[in-house]
Order: sequence, then structure tokens, then C-alpha cells
Amino acid sequence: MKRFLVLWTGQFISAIGGGLTSFGLLVYVFQKTGSASGMALVTLLGFLPTLLLSVPAGALADRYDRRLMMMIGDGCSGLGILFILINMMNGDVTLTTICSGVFISAVFSSLLERAYKATVSDLLTEEEYSKASGLISLAGSARYLISPVIAGIVLSFANVSVLLVIDICTFILTVISTFVVRKGIAKKNTEKEESIIVSIKEGFTSLKNNRGVFLLVVVASVLTLFIGAFQILAEPLVLSIADAKTLGITETICASGMLVSSLYLGIRGIKKGYVKVLCLSLSFAGVFIFGFGQFERIPLIIASGFAFFLMLPFANNCLDYLVRVNTPVEIQGRIWGIVGFLSQIGYVIAYGISGLLADNIAKMKGISVGRGAGSVMKIAGAMLIIVSIVTYFIKDIKQLEETND
Repeated sequence: MKRFLVLWTGQFISAIGGGLTSFGLLVYVFQKTGSASGMALVTLLGFLPTLLLSVPAGALADRYDRRLMMMIGDGCSGLGILFILINMMNGDVTLTTICSGVFISAVFSSLLERAYKATVSDLLTEEEYSKASGLISLAGSARYLISPVIAGIVLSFANVSVLLVIDICTFILTVISTFVVRKGIAKKNTEKEESIIVSIKEGFTSLKNNRGVFLLVVVASVLTLFIGAFQILAEPLVLSIADAKTLGITETICASGMLVSSLYLGIRGIKKGYVKVLCLSLSFAGVFIFGFGQFERIPLIIASGFAFFLMLPFANNCLDYLVRVNTPVEIQGRIWGIVGFLSQIGYVIAYGISGLLADNIAKMKGISVGRGAGSVMKIAGAMLIIVSIVTYFIKDIKQLEETND
């Protein structure tokens, strides 16, 4: 558990740095373009490599040293951020420049994410999974909880390049923490000479043969479509009625909901009823997305956002548990890669169309981009509720929990 905590600390720091860059660049793009679609494009290009490379990255995580992959991924992902920073210092930054740098960084980060998930299985016993999942959710929430308020304050007296410098520094600390963990673990046995393509096919076959896990992943892909719409439109909605500092404070308070539930899960965990908790948490998340899109006053927006983020760690914990305990450890790298690919297709669709929908609705109705974003959010929230309820009655998904009672 101690080595996991060292590794987790590194990822926690990395998440904060990444959140600073993400917040700063999105605010910068909105201030320069005034459109939700510009922000969505940056987010899409930062996410797309993770989706496209998740499957081969998962296979590589099963085949090669996972800790070394994490060091390479974390270290090299800083190159994309450095590219943007250099262009900013030269006064030659454009939307294309930002998109290119974000894309380069995301390519290397994709190596890190699958290796990290698989490494958790190397470091922990099955009994420690639930609490570890809560801590993992907590580290992931740092980019929403800590980064926005820091970034908002920094942007009130400095420009976005300062945030990029801080992010680059966090990469160094993360690589060091991974190196420390790597020294204490024996190298993987790689006697098996099967190709990466064969490894990936084995992973797909294993997933397909487990009908419950496969259906859960398909449902997750649909759910991420609606959650992704909220994530991409929250910032233009708030920025249309407030400044960057207010946005940072708003995001931090909202994300503190993840802190509360993640800490609870880290201490207590979930003992049973994973499918029920999953569906209930996502249903309530849909209600709060609807509220976020409906309200125009910052206090009510914050309340809805806080409640939404409060639900996410419960859903993530349940999804993680149901997949992990129904998957052999020796193929978890490629399985997590495939699961990541399939379940996150919804995000790509959301990032690709949500901004355009918000801009077009605003134009057609003669309203602000923020109100256009709110209209899309309300639709997404309602659909999330419906799909979550339907999921609870899918027999094969419910059996995933029964087989491990």
C-alpha cells in the first residue's frame, strides 16, 4: 500500500498541473473567440489521442514495464505544453498552435493512463481495491478541485504562460515518484512472444465473452455522451455571466463535491449494491446537470455543480469495481485499454457536437452562448436520468455483482 501511495501522490501532483493548463487554455480560447465550439475543439483534441491509443497502450502495459511506460508518458507529455509556451513567449500563438500542443501532450499521456490503472493491480490486493479507487478518484478530482481556483487567481494578475510553466514543473516531480516505485518492483516476465495485435484481439475476445462487462461498457459509452456535454459546456455557461476568477472559484466549490464523496469512499468504501449505487448516482447526476443548465445565478449554479460532482466518485468506484473483479489480472492492461476506448466514445461525440449545438442554438434564438449551452445541458441531464434507470434493469449487468458475492 505504501508504494501505491507514493505513486498516487505523483499522479495527484500531475493532475493539478494538468488542470492548471486545461483551465488557462480554455479561458484564453473563449476570451479570444467568444465561442463554445472553440473551447470544445481544444478539449476534443486533448482527449482524442487517449481514446484512439487506449487499446494499444493497454496491450503495451501488459507486455512491457508499466512503470517505465508511465515515466516516458509523463515526461514526454510536457513537450506539447512546452511547444505552446514557446509560441506564447514569441507572441505567435493561435488556436491551431494550442490545438497542436494539446494533441502532442495527450498522445504521450495516453501511455501513462492505462499503465497506471494496470499498475494499481500490481501494487494492491483485491481487498484494497475499493479504498484505492476512492483515492484514485480523489487524485483525478484535483484538476477540478484545486487547479481552477489557483488558475483563476493567477490569471487575475498574470497571463496563461505562468500556468504552463507550473504544469511543466509538475511533470518532473511525477516522473521521480514513478521512478521510486519502479525500483521496488521486479520486472515483468515477457517470455510470451505474441504480437501486440494478438494481445489486443485476446483482450477484445475476453471482453466480448463476458457479456455483463461488455454491456456495462456499452452503457457507459452512452452515459459519457451526456456527462461530456455538461463538462464541455459548463465553462462557457459561467464565462458568459462572470470572469475567469469567478469561474475558478465556481469550479473549485463544485468539484469539492468529489472531494467529499472520494474521502468517504477512501475511508468506508462501498460494501455491496454496486449496480444500484451506480444507477442511483448517475440518475441524480442527471437531475443536477439539468439544474446547472436551468439556473442563471451563480449560487444556484454552484449548488447544482457541487451535487453533480458529489455523485461522480460513487459511479466511478462502482464501474471500476465491477470491471476489475470480473477481469483476470494478467490481461487487465489490455482490458482497461479496450474499456477506456469503448466507454469514452461518448465523450468524443459530446466534445465534437456540444459546442456547435450551443453556438447554433444561441444564434437561432438570439440568446447568449451561455444560455445556448444551458439548453443543451438540460437535454443531456434528462437523457442521463432515462438511461441510468434503464441500466438498473439489465439482467447481465446485475449478475456481475452476484458472481462476486
